[in-house]
Amino acid sequence: MAQLHSDVLDLGLTELTESTVLHVLSQEPTTYANVATYTLGNKETPTISAPRAATTGTGREVGISEITDGTATGTGTATHWALVDGSRLLAANTLSAGVAIASGNAFSLSAFTIRIPYPA
Repeated sequence: MAQLHSDVLDLGLTELTESTVLHVLSQEPTTYANVATYTLGNKETPTISAPRAATTGTGREVGISEITDGTATGTGTATHWALVDGSRLLAANTLSAGVAIASGNAFSLSAFTIRIPYPA
């Protein structure tokens, strides 16, 4: 049976706390440069929790707090999010639902988690 100690998972998740900006994007970025191409808005210094046990007991996770004051820099439907630190794309994934973004307005985003599962 595969094993990973919680400390191993936590160190990977702790790297996410170095994120300086959360972006909402029109499609999934594959590189740091793609973030600038697809971004519709951002939130500087998003609140990211310390690593913790997943509520379902399936791994370890961090929580990204709700955003109520994101800055829209483009207009469209955000379908993805990305966390960056100024030179690296640290994490990206699909939003649970599309978010309408209008340039110049604030946007909101529900809280969500990033999970590293225990090995199968």
